[in-house]
Amino acid sequence: MLKKKRICRFCEDKIDYIDYKDEKKLMRFTTEQGKIIPRRTSGTCAKHQRLLVNAIKIARELALIPYVSDLTK
Repeated sequence: MLKKKRICRFCEDKIDYIDYKDEKKLMRFTTEQGKIIPRRTSGTCAKHQRLLVNAIKIARELALIPYVSDLTK
């Protein structure tokens, strides 16, 4: 069974810089527990994964996105 190779969304759209202020795009690459989705799962290339991780960390420091989303029991 062959799996389809994932294509980097950022390479497809020819994005050179991932903006830390775009919280909707950054939240797509985090889980509900606040973990950053790894490269092999999200399909981003190594270059854009590094930019993505840095943008998420900056956005967290500036409180644009939460470190952990509300986990109500």
